[in-house]
Amino acid sequence: MKSVLFICVYNSARSQLAEGLARYLGKGRIEAYSAGLHETGVNPYAIEVMKEIGIDISSQRSKSVQEYIDGEFDYVITLCSEAEGTCPVFPGNAVVMHWPLRDPNTMGETREQKLEAFRLARDDIFKRINELLKDILD
Repeated sequence: MKSVLFICVYNSARSQLAEGLARYLGKGRIEAYSAGLHETGVNPYAIEVMKEIGIDISSQRSKSVQEYIDGEFDYVITLCSEAEGTCPVFPGNAVVMHWPLRDPNTMGETREQKLEAFRLARDDIFKRINELLKDILD
């Protein structure tokens, strides 16, 4: 079984969305994890936009990359430029990828604008994970 670690700075939004989507779309055929350079908690908007598509990530938690530093992964994917430049080296032969996504938490002023930003991030990650899974599982 292939394993994927998604990394972002705070492990609150993009990487949490990716972990939840990869688990859901992988249907038990991959192991998905997420971590951040800092732990901050899962963003409530991330939980909300995932519920909109029937995926519950409310039990996920924010984790530090230090928790996984000794782990071996098949893929390590950074989701923001800050994580790409400071991502630790993981043992093994992981394929390292970078998906530069804008932080949805920094977009929009109103609740609805923020939700829309999170929906856009979710949908972008959804497409990217579907493409990744085609490569991993085919």
